[in-house]
Amino acid sequence: MRLWLRDSERRPDPVPAKTDDRKAVLVGLGLWVVALVVVLVFGRQLADAGDGWWLWTVIIGLVLGLVGLVYLSVKRR
Repeated sequence: MRLWLRDSERRPDPVPAKTDDRKAVLVGLGLWVVALVVVLVFGRQLADAGDGWWLWTVIIGLVLGLVGLVYLSVKRR
């Protein structure tokens, strides 16, 4: 097995598939919202167990998802 090919031996690159990446980001944001609800419901128990950082993890996940959604919206224009 060779690790490289000459340019003359390469097949042409396939055509990129058309996707709507915003749907994937929105599904991820929905899951982060569900996680936020769960963390808020069990917030007292998590804080008592020393796992209060879970709330910040969920908040950062939501913020990064929103940044990704804005990026995809700007990129689409």
